[in-house]
Amino acid sequence: MGDYYNNNETSETYTSVGNVPNSCILDGHGYQLADTAPCHALRNIICPLDNLGLCSSVNDIFSHILALSSHITQQFFFFIENLVLRDVNRYSEDLVAFSGCHPRSSVDCTYKSAFEDGPSSSSPGIHENRSVVVEEELLGNARFKVVEMYDSFRGVPFIFQGLMIPLLCLKLACKFAVASWRLSFSYVRCTQLQLSSIISRVQRTLHGSSDDIGWLQYDPDMAPVEDGTSRFLEILEAIRNGEHRLPNSFIYLLIPGLFSNHGPLYFVGTKRFFSKMGLTCHIAKIHSEASVEHNAYELKQYIEELYWGSGKRVMLLGHSKGGVDAAAALSMFWDSLKGKVAGLALVQSPYGGTPVASDILRKGQIADKETRRIMELIICKLIKGDIQALEDLTYEKRKEFILKNKLPDEIPLISFHSEASIAPGVLATMTHIAHAELPWLPLLKFGSESSDELVLPGGQVPIAIPLSAAMAVCALHLQLRYGERSDGVVTCRDAEVPGSVVIRPNRKLDHAWMVYSSRKNNPSEPDASEMCEAILTLLVESGAERNNREKSD
Repeated sequence: MGDYYNNNETSETYTSVGNVPNSCILDGHGYQLADTAPCHALRNIICPLDNLGLCSSVNDIFSHILALSSHITQQFFFFIENLVLRDVNRYSEDLVAFSGCHPRSSVDCTYKSAFEDGPSSSSPGIHENRSVVVEEELLGNARFKVVEMYDSFRGVPFIFQGLMIPLLCLKLACKFAVASWRLSFSYVRCTQLQLSSIISRVQRTLHGSSDDIGWLQYDPDMAPVEDGTSRFLEILEAIRNGEHRLPNSFIYLLIPGLFSNHGPLYFVGTKRFFSKMGLTCHIAKIHSEASVEHNAYELKQYIEELYWGSGKRVMLLGHSKGGVDAAAALSMFWDSLKGKVAGLALVQSPYGGTPVASDILRKGQIADKETRRIMELIICKLIKGDIQALEDLTYEKRKEFILKNKLPDEIPLISFHSEASIAPGVLATMTHIAHAELPWLPLLKFGSESSDELVLPGGQVPIAIPLSAAMAVCALHLQLRYGERSDGVVTCRDAEVPGSVVIRPNRKLDHAWMVYSSRKNNPSEPDASEMCEAILTLLVESGAERNNREKSD
């Protein structure tokens, strides 16, 4: 079957040999678009087979192959011609819209000269004639270009023309392969980043606070400390012998630490001890779970009320976070408190920070967000406090605050720190933190040598918890992990305030011993109240010596 195309009309002819088509594609101008050489070659191959009677099936196969190839080629040529005609029509519409030819077109110059001798160019009919002529010329040129493109295929073998679609498929497959490789590479890169992030978190968690513990001692801008342990032991021994030298010319303000609102007996024994000596002593009524800056402002107002109410200067003794709050009040509001505060004693206070708070709230470590949510649940929901109170005790926050707000040089300072015992016997020690009143229930009298005595109606039942045991476990953890001595919460080096007189007792005391009494008190050793008296006595002496030096200078 031979196909002839003449102005979209098709005629078919058949050869007498095997019905093998003669294909000759012509356009409206008579140009031959497809070569007949492949058809003659096929006829030469099939004729001998026809004589043998074997060409009927082979002839059908080749006929279908040639028909399919011819149809694909025809559709491809129509597609190219439609693209060209669409661009030509769009170009001609632009010519009509602008009433002239494109300045760069050679046709523009040709037809512009054709109308130079005619009517005026301002006439609408002339513009329409000009656009029609230009459009016909461009269509003719476009068809000529298509014919040239068809002629370029004439030299290509028929089999190569049929391989164009597989080649395109191969090219598309290559693109898909490259895209898949890039996607795989991106997944590998993402996995690598996640793995490096996990490794970084593990390293940060294991490293912990190794570089932060004792940073105050490494800072060259911080003032040196003075050892006052020997003098402290002398004063303590004198107190044990009944010699009390605390003057009544001051008001003694005890400032509790973190979570003190949930310990009713916090500093109660010390206040009762001072009151028996005739001294004016108060426990600051602050929200211990509030932030450092909030409590600093509360203490500033509290100190001013005590001063204006009595006319006496105030001696401050802060335990744990209470010492940090008191130091913040002096550094932030010294202009208002100058002349109203006589000295500050920081007892087991994390002035430089504590690894316990930093290890819990450090960002970038393993399970940092989950740990913070747990602490927020405990502090904010259960205790009704502020998570900022714990965050202010981290090394990062303490560094930022101390470098911004320094303590005044003229205020006397005392730093007291201790080391907790990690002996196995400490695990059985109970700490008395509160008591319950059972007025009508007869109970045995606790703390008495005779266990047969009954408590009268209105008696109190002590509430004791293994707080010392928990402190011993924390102290052992800090010693094994960082090699640092601590009271279970604060390391010894972080409790030393720059420019202060430092007390370093040899006795093993945990972080809670100074404010709560133990169920195993040793009568031969001083208790917490006597310790606080000795610390404040040393603070009074330090202030007097400072005043004498200033007067002599």
